[in-house]
Amino acid sequence: MKTRHHVIFFDAAETLFHVKGSVADIYLQRAVRHGFKEGPGSLAAIKQAFGRAFQEAPPPVFAATDPAAIKQCERLWWFDVVHNVFYRVGMFERFDEFFDEVFQVFEEPATWALYPETKAVLSGLKAEGFELGIISNFDSRLFTVLRGLGIDRLFDTVTISSLAHAAKPAPRIFELALEKHAADPAEAVHVGDSFRDDVQGAANAGLTGILLDRQSAGAPSPTAHRIHSLEQLRPMLAGL
Repeated sequence: MKTRHHVIFFDAAETLFHVKGSVADIYLQRAVRHGFKEGPGSLAAIKQAFGRAFQEAPPPVFAATDPAAIKQCERLWWFDVVHNVFYRVGMFERFDEFFDEVFQVFEEPATWALYPETKAVLSGLKAEGFELGIISNFDSRLFTVLRGLGIDRLFDTVTISSLAHAAKPAPRIFELALEKHAADPAEAVHVGDSFRDDVQGAANAGLTGILLDRQSAGAPSPTAHRIHSLEQLRPMLAGL
C-alpha cells in the first residue's frame, strides 16, 4: 500500500501509552500518605478538580533556554496545576512533600503502560520505511518514560512543548517538528487523542490530523479521519 505521507507524528500520553489506573487515583493515594483527609467523594472531586485545573493552566511554554532552567519551569508549572487541584478539594500541611513524590512518580516508567498494539504498530511502520516522530505537550520527563517503555528507538524525533517554546495546538510546534524531517506539511500526518490539540492543531499547520478515539467508537466524530486503535492507522494512510 502506497501513500504520499512518509512522516507520521504521534501524540504521547493517551495515544501511545496511558497511566496505570488514573491520575486522580495516584494523587489521592499519595496525598493521604502525606496528611490529606480522604472523604467518600474525594476521588471524584480530585478527578473533577484536575480536569478544571489542567484546562485553566497556561500552555507549558517557557522563556528559559537552559536545560536546567527549563526543567525547573516544568516543575513549577505542574506545581501550580496540582496546587490548584488541592486548593479546590482540601489543602494539607505536607503538600510540598507530597508534590515532590508525585512529580517523581510520573517520571517512572512503571507508572505507565503501553497500549497493547503500540509497539507492534510502530515497529511495522518503521520497517516499511516511514519516519516516525512525537509531538507532545508532555515535559522532558517524557524521554525517561519512552526509554523505560522500550519505544524510544522507534522514533526519529521527539518534539515537546517546553523545548520547542510552543505548545499544541499552535502551528509552530508542528512546523518545528517538520523541519527536523525536512518534510512539507502535505507529506506528514499527526495522530492523537485530542481533536483540538492534535487534529485541529495539525490541520492549522497543513498536516493531516487523525483522531485516535479509543472510547467513543459509535459516537459522531468531528473529523472524517478517525481511528479507534493504532492498528487502523496503516489502512487509513493508504486512502489519504
